Amino acid sequence: MCGRFVQRYTWDDIQDLYELPDGPARNLQAHYNVAPTDPVEVVRPAANDTNELVSVRWGLIPWWWKKPLKQLPASFNARAESVADKPMFRDAFRHRGLRRSKDDVHQPAPLVPRRIR
Repeated sequence: MCGRFVQRYTWDDIQDLYELPDGPARNLQAHYNVAPTDPVEVVRPAANDTNELVSVRWGLIPWWWKKPLKQLPASFNARAESVADKPMFRDAFRHRGLRRSKDDVHQPAPLVPRRIR
């Protein structure tokens, strides 16, 4: 699966979907071709059993990675059937509660990109 997706939720959509605490509205811009290493808004667990919306650079840097980031292999494309076993994704899959708010996934084909809902 390709590593691109669409993110077009509004602040109200995200706040209702993930039961985020009331606060100042965030100006979330629609992104129709989000690629690895782009900044994305994600929901993560926060203190007091609540969730929070934060901006992060999309990708995974395992806790055990010691080399320069330029040497990090592609780490954004885990397969569902092996994510629990592969060293690159195993710990993050088991211990992290990060969720990405996405609308669609792009699967490029030769000369014709396809959108999967």
